[in-house]
Amino acid sequence: MRADRQRLDKWLWFARFAKTRSLAARLIADGHVRVNGQRAEAASKAVAVGDVITVAAAHATMAVRVLALGERRGPAPEARLLYADVAEGVTPG
Repeated sequence: MRADRQRLDKWLWFARFAKTRSLAARLIADGHVRVNGQRAEAASKAVAVGDVITVAAAHATMAVRVLALGERRGPAPEARLLYADVAEGVTPG
């Protein structure tokens, strides 16, 4: 994979949207993840900085913009640096 891309399941795991890469792959396989509005069909889908990822997990649905690709699964504050919530800064109505 190119240096400016990362597997979707790996990025979801690094960003702490799933506890394991297996669970991240299951979220994708079950149709709970979209990349730039398109349903992700495979865990190996490449994501890049600037992509918008929507995750419909059991506890919440989040739309985030990828700010960085992860290098490791670090603590939560480090994981939050990988994305920005798309809803922040949007004024209603």
